[in-house]
Amino acid sequence: MAVLIGTDLDFQKTLETSGKVIVKYYADWCGSCKLIAPKFKRLSNDEQFEGTTFLEINAEENEIARKMANVDNLPYFATFKNGTLLNGSATSKEEVIVSMLNELV
Repeated sequence: MAVLIGTDLDFQKTLETSGKVIVKYYADWCGSCKLIAPKFKRLSNDEQFEGTTFLEINAEENEIARKMANVDNLPYFATFKNGTLLNGSATSKEEVIVSMLNELV
């Protein structure tokens, strides 16, 4: 599955229509965000996580989405299930992201 780009305008609707969502919050200037991007994309194509929506949100441009996950550092990952925030973590470690994804299953 492709990684979707989200904004404040469609964020709530995405959470409501997708049962399981993982969000990567990033900023264009963030080096760690750029380094984790290919790993996030690879995970989105992993059959193990089929049925999970992978979403990227620019944290600087989308304040509503950022506040919904209590983003405090970048890159920041948050998981939502049926519109409810489950977990959030400022990390660049793939194993932490995989652990968050496994909690969604």
